[in-house]
Amino acid sequence: MKKIINDPEALVDEAVEGLAAAHPDLVRISLCPRYIVRADAPVSGKVALLSGGGSGHEPLHGGFVGRGMLAAACPGAVFTSPTPDQMLEAGKAIHGGAGIVQIVKNYTGDVMNFDMAADLLRAEGIEVENVLVDDDVAVKDSLYTAGRRGVGLTLAVEKIGGAAAEAGMGLAEVAGLCRRVVANGRSMGVALTACTVPHAGKPSFALAEDEMELGIGIHGEPGRERVKLEPADRIAELLLGPIIEDLPFERDDRVLLFVNGMGGTPLIELYALYRKAAEIAAAHGLEVERRLVGSYVTSLEMAGASITLLRLDDEMIRLWDAPVVTPALRWGA
Repeated sequence: MKKIINDPEALVDEAVEGLAAAHPDLVRISLCPRYIVRADAPVSGKVALLSGGGSGHEPLHGGFVGRGMLAAACPGAVFTSPTPDQMLEAGKAIHGGAGIVQIVKNYTGDVMNFDMAADLLRAEGIEVENVLVDDDVAVKDSLYTAGRRGVGLTLAVEKIGGAAAEAGMGLAEVAGLCRRVVANGRSMGVALTACTVPHAGKPSFALAEDEMELGIGIHGEPGRERVKLEPADRIAELLLGPIIEDLPFERDDRVLLFVNGMGGTPLIELYALYRKAAEIAAAHGLEVERRLVGSYVTSLEMAGASITLLRLDDEMIRLWDAPVVTPALRWGA
């Protein structure tokens, strides 16, 4: 294992400290319990978005804390859910009187702990709505979930929901909009190599030089099947086919096309993949209205990619385009 770390036990705290040191104008942190909040929290009268999950998926979620996106994020240990006390204290730190929307990826530990946190926050007199993200078409159940996993679409839920909150929408409106994004988005990923969890010190699985794992999860859990390595154009077909069929997406749908790197894939390869993905979308009669390419929902140093398609409407487009200022995502301001 070769990683730029000190003690694996201290890695998450040191990374959180580094995030705050690099972006003191955008975020502030707590280490006990561990959470990241926007620098101006709480914002009076505004719905606050709270998310989190296991570390190792950066910039998800801490990199998306700031104006126009999340009010707070709670990082757990690597690939391990944060605990309810983290969400409780983060929620109290960001509550501006209008309630909290918790955005939860569908992993068993996350669901359980965010549900417990919601109960604790309600006991403090804070209104809470939970939104479950379950966009992965690859598998129905996995090692980490009951039902589909939450993967790349999480970014769009946080961006569009965060813009809605920034615009002054109420708690039920923001939560309803986030659920509408979930209902209209699908994702699927592929891995060319495994990742190495620092505590484990060895790869989470083994792939031969001529193999890839189709339908991989963001924790390195297995997907649909292990197949021979294919060129970029064929990988785009293998990922987009199930995505388009699942919703299903239909001719003349306006979509966001998001090609995401898993942490170890250079942009030159992601753009090559996007090129074919856009061609396939056009061949199906889809209108690609918005685009995003980059490594935003990662799995440590895994080589691979995921594709997310989101069916857009006018309100989603307006909120996607709204200004956002976070460590990892910013435009319009």
